[in-house]
Amino acid sequence: MGSVDLIASCRDSICQIGDEIADAIVYVDAGTLEAFQFIGAFPLLLELGARAVCSLENASPLDAVADWHSTFSHPVRKILVLTSRLLSDAHRYILRCLGNHGTVSHCTVLTAISEIGHSAYVDSPLGPDAFQEYETLLVQDHEELFKKCVKSNKHNYSISYTGSDFTADVDKDSEWASRVRYGSNSESSPTKRNLFDGDLGQIEASRKRLSVTVSHFPMIFSPISSRAFVLPSEGIIADSCLSNEHEDSLGPGLPSISTGKPFDSDEVPPGVTLTAQFLYHLANKMDLKLDIFSLGDTSKIIGKLMMDMSSLYDVGRNKRSAGLLIVDRTLDLLTPCFHGDSFLDRMLSSLPRKERMSSSYSVAKNPQTPSKHSHAAVRRVPLDIKVPFETVFKKEEPNNRTSMVSEGIMSFMSGWNSAEVNSEVTWLPDYSDKAHDDRLGSELGTLNGSLLSNYAGVRYLEALLDRGAKDGLMLIKKWLIEALQHEKLSSAFIGRQGASSVSEIHSMVQILSREQMSLLRNQGVIQLALAAEMTLLEPQSSHWDAFTSAERILSVTSAETTQSLAGELRDFINTSTSVDSHKQATTLESSQGLLSFQDVLLLTIIGYILAGENFPTSIAGGPFSWEDERSLKDVVVDSILERPSSVKLRFLHGLDNELEAKARSKDVERNNKDSTELASNTDDFDDEWGNWDDNDNADDQKEEAYGDMQLKLEVRDRVDQLFKFFHKLSSMRIRNYALGEGLAALSRFETDSYSRKGLLYKLLLALLSRYDIPGLEYHSSAVGRLFKSGLGRFGLGQSKPSFGDQSVLIIFVVGGINTLEVREVMKAISESSRPDVELVLGGTTLLTPDDMFELMLGS
Repeated sequence: MGSVDLIASCRDSICQIGDEIADAIVYVDAGTLEAFQFIGAFPLLLELGARAVCSLENASPLDAVADWHSTFSHPVRKILVLTSRLLSDAHRYILRCLGNHGTVSHCTVLTAISEIGHSAYVDSPLGPDAFQEYETLLVQDHEELFKKCVKSNKHNYSISYTGSDFTADVDKDSEWASRVRYGSNSESSPTKRNLFDGDLGQIEASRKRLSVTVSHFPMIFSPISSRAFVLPSEGIIADSCLSNEHEDSLGPGLPSISTGKPFDSDEVPPGVTLTAQFLYHLANKMDLKLDIFSLGDTSKIIGKLMMDMSSLYDVGRNKRSAGLLIVDRTLDLLTPCFHGDSFLDRMLSSLPRKERMSSSYSVAKNPQTPSKHSHAAVRRVPLDIKVPFETVFKKEEPNNRTSMVSEGIMSFMSGWNSAEVNSEVTWLPDYSDKAHDDRLGSELGTLNGSLLSNYAGVRYLEALLDRGAKDGLMLIKKWLIEALQHEKLSSAFIGRQGASSVSEIHSMVQILSREQMSLLRNQGVIQLALAAEMTLLEPQSSHWDAFTSAERILSVTSAETTQSLAGELRDFINTSTSVDSHKQATTLESSQGLLSFQDVLLLTIIGYILAGENFPTSIAGGPFSWEDERSLKDVVVDSILERPSSVKLRFLHGLDNELEAKARSKDVERNNKDSTELASNTDDFDDEWGNWDDNDNADDQKEEAYGDMQLKLEVRDRVDQLFKFFHKLSSMRIRNYALGEGLAALSRFETDSYSRKGLLYKLLLALLSRYDIPGLEYHSSAVGRLFKSGLGRFGLGQSKPSFGDQSVLIIFVVGGINTLEVREVMKAISESSRPDVELVLGGTTLLTPDDMFELMLGS
């Protein structure tokens, strides 16, 4: 059997549905769009015969006009919908697609959620036969809408519809989505009607009943390389909560703290169930027979659910053996919180992301499900980064016409004659002098996209995953030089040795983008180069460096005493207060790179976790003494009241209006102070008149002081709750003694005393060396249970396998991974005695330090 390749497996799965793709308009939702961008699937879809690939959430009647193939002589008769959501979530959008195209007679819906997953999801209205039920419901709703349209005014194709039970509640929240275009010629522009006039008449005369097919398509995930993947940020699996609200929960987007207590079967969060379903079907799709291991309470439940789904048929087939290790993210919160030396981690943290397209998604409520059983959704940040082109162009001199980057991109956006691409285009407007125009900046700002891992045969992300900041920049410079040589463009940087600079990268991008065809051919590496440039510019660069310095100080100080660690945290908070005050008083950009109040709260999280690891015996009311913690609380309260307008945090929910009023009063006070200083040079006689109103203002001042004191008490209560949350973080090692001892024993695999390694690195080295890990649980397969219960009496019992003995290893982190961990596990494989092992690393999402802050303390 061949080696494991996630990107190739995803593309093969798309080829297997080639019959459904051919001659169809393909609609993909936001989650599928993100996953397909990572594998470069859109050229493949067109090669397989798709008429067009369109957004499901932004469906339009004009989608049928955007034919990429001129060979079709008939109107569109089938559509294909790929969704990473529940069928009930996507229902209104699918109805909208059917209403936009009156000639469609067949609709195929492929969903990433299995039938069992639909029935197990608490808020889903569909039962065990979810696919067959939905086929019937979709046909019924479609026919009812069409009948209403026929009865309505023939010139008015926009009708309001409440639909079936599971669309009614959703459509209340989004009025635009409840208006569906229906009509036999709703898609036909005058040109389209002339082209297909005869066919349309036949279809309208003998309208056939809509045929609907619903199937399971599990291969919707985002491979950031051939050996690493995450779930789509806007898919239902990543958006579902991983822990219910209780004392051991850190937030809906993270697993609960492992305590060793058994879970109630009725309390299993939906994200846990859907994750188990996904991993089971992924293994089946890749023909892998799994030996499942788990570390952590939530991972243990996923392992048990997967075992319940297995059967003798699944185990007995001719499949390749593999080991699956499921790990709770809460066992190692430090690694994704740290700002490590990873080029991609730095890039993802520095660049803006695309807005969520699925903000209008509202989970359809099952009318038979009590509201108390509903779960909160997690809003993951999309991995689709935005490269702010206009910021790069604005650095150019206004009179400098040598750079044609902006002109080339604007001309491309204006369009060109596709039949004569190489011809001289003279009718396009001249954009060469508009690099600083607002219109240019706004239009260029709309250009964005994922960093494709399989673009034009070059897997850029896979090469950058193993690079630090400096090495990553050197690699991008190498790609730019190769592109310049391929385009036969001369540059002074070709053949130059030594470290790369941002100015060199920018100059090579300018040369490579002068011609439109060169820009199109090399858009992948140009996008990477611009992203790297924006990442290493100020203030992003200094902000990242300030974080790494602060984290290094905390790591060193945590090995000393709790008093010194508390002192460092107090100094960081005080420094952030003075910095933010300076920002409000001045407009100096030099201070933007320093740490804000939200930044030092993340540092406080890191400090408490480090204190819990280094001082596990001092956790009665927290790792710090009462005096040290009281002083920390005081500076946090003062920091919140110092700049109330800039604090939007979960633990302050409900105090928004009071804090905004406090911010306005501080602004008025600051303005009055400025006006008083300006009026200080007026006559003394004028100043005497101001004293008459002092008695009138005294009562107002007393009321304001009373309100300020009440707000301070409210904020102090919230800060007390915040520090109780910090206590949970510091006590994770002692909640489960056996597991804590196992994690502490892994410190022997720290190969470098000067650089901290994450849990996955140490865990993988230990397992490959066949060490026993306390708390690691093995979930026996169906055959294993059979041997244990029946055939074991004949001496045919099955020995417990070892995770490190398998040739294919899969590690999945419930809650997410970061790019530094991908780099570390690959290093662990190379350092082990088994460098031939094929390792696949996966997670719920791709985490950055900002994501971790949002998951635990965000708004």
